[in-house]
Amino acid sequence: MPISLADIVGSLPSDETWGPPTTSDALVDGVPYAPYSKGDKLGRMADWTNEGKDREGRGGRQQYNRYQRDQQVYGAGTSSLFAVQVAEDESSFSVVDNTRTSTKTRGFGRGGATLFRGRGRGGRDARGGRGTFQRVGGRGGQQQNYYDNRGGRGGRGRRFGGWKDYDKPQRNRDSSVNIKSDWQMLEEIDFNRLAKLNLETSAGEDIDSYGFLYYYDRMYDKAPVKNTERKLNVVDRAAYNVTTSQDPIIHELAERDEATIFATDNILSMLMCAPRSIYSWDIVITRSGNKIFLDKRDGSSVDMVSVNENAADAPLEASEGNKDSINFPGALALEATFINHNFVNQTVQESETNKFEMQHENPFYNPSEETEPLASKAYKYRRFDLSLEKDEDPLHLIVRTELDAVVKNNISGDDQLLVVKALNEFDHKAQGSGGALDWRSKLTSQRGAVVATEMKNNSCKLARWTVQSILAKADVMKLGFVSRTTPKSNDRHVILGVMGHDPRKFAEQMNLNLNNGWGIVRTIIDMVRSMQDGKYVLVKDPNKSLLRLYEVPAGTFEEEDGVEGIAEEGTEQGDE
Repeated sequence: MPISLADIVGSLPSDETWGPPTTSDALVDGVPYAPYSKGDKLGRMADWTNEGKDREGRGGRQQYNRYQRDQQVYGAGTSSLFAVQVAEDESSFSVVDNTRTSTKTRGFGRGGATLFRGRGRGGRDARGGRGTFQRVGGRGGQQQNYYDNRGGRGGRGRRFGGWKDYDKPQRNRDSSVNIKSDWQMLEEIDFNRLAKLNLETSAGEDIDSYGFLYYYDRMYDKAPVKNTERKLNVVDRAAYNVTTSQDPIIHELAERDEATIFATDNILSMLMCAPRSIYSWDIVITRSGNKIFLDKRDGSSVDMVSVNENAADAPLEASEGNKDSINFPGALALEATFINHNFVNQTVQESETNKFEMQHENPFYNPSEETEPLASKAYKYRRFDLSLEKDEDPLHLIVRTELDAVVKNNISGDDQLLVVKALNEFDHKAQGSGGALDWRSKLTSQRGAVVATEMKNNSCKLARWTVQSILAKADVMKLGFVSRTTPKSNDRHVILGVMGHDPRKFAEQMNLNLNNGWGIVRTIIDMVRSMQDGKYVLVKDPNKSLLRLYEVPAGTFEEEDGVEGIAEEGTEQGDE
């Protein structure tokens, strides 16, 4: 006989619960049982090898073993229900071990994290990791009871990055320029795309040259005498960093239709080395007819010399917890820019009778207005061919390059053109130093290691300097090493040494591909050429590896740096 629906409903329990009845009794036939969840993993009935989670692991780091890590929250820790209470009299007993113990003090892993001395590579948890609360494999065996966010590969406590940086907090940097609401974003280019570009071009040709150069003082190439220091002096000289469209020489070249694209080496090197950049920067691009001008704003980050931009642990801002105001990224950039300006002026031998004259005088110097003497500087305007086979008309770029000094070749006696730059050390023990060596003690004995560390921490800066040297066709790039007199003072410095490098060989050591840089330039230019006349801004995202191209109103930045001049004249000529 079939059961009716009414009988089924009537047989249901009258209360509101569903399923088996709940009970608070924890006994089954008088035997206690532990609560469980259907999602719990089945373990052992009695696990004598399971260690307590309060036990500290190697290197003093508190660890959870794999059993407790996999244990579910529900029902966790209930094994204490079955714990056997140890009798009080058993605490007086101890186990006697008659086995022979080894006299070796080596710890676990490579180098021994249990050693309190030495400079080994650390144990399992001390290698390249997040650091420990008590670093026994640290610098000189010091026990540091704070959280060391630098980690360590070995006794030096450096961190080279890697898989253990997965929990590293994302830094939120500010953009180099304020993005306005009326700016229209046209393109977004990822660095991965830029790294695949390639364009072969010629070595370039000289169009004209201006200014003069003093001879470099070879005394700075020699290592300083022991217990003596060469102080970096403040040398006031008139130096100019004029943007592209305010350069009267570029104005004349544009009128003569010598090229289609115009830029300075400072701006062009930033664009060619864009994939290496971390900090935000921006370039103003103006299209006027068939002419394109790459400009910069006054006070732009393109003019600043960054410090440890590419370090794994770059200098922190005040908002990120840095309490040392002289080691903020902005303060370090100002210091490095100041050092480079004075270093070039100090390392030359000023002599009006013995200097290398270019074809024309400095185009920016006005003796009636300037109170300071002119700095050693030469400007070479050079033209490069960026044309492709499919182009109907040639595409040429003219760039204003800069040279700092000249020196006689020791063998041939010919004059060699120099680009002089300076790397600076602020504090090799401070946050943001990037694991740099102490220059005072290591520059002479471990010069290669010092340069290799700088290539890692300042990859973008060194790549830009190398590109500028190659664009100017310089024979040698001089790199000075300048350090603070005391780490806590950023206004007094000493010169520790100078190295000379062939720019092309130095580019090979840095894995710098100039053809990739020319491919980036050509790609950005093609984007602008496909658009209408106007003003555009190329901005490096402050927190991501990508570039954004914005179209901006014609009057943008006009009150700041007036980069309109030549563009407006070019537009009028186009209208005529």
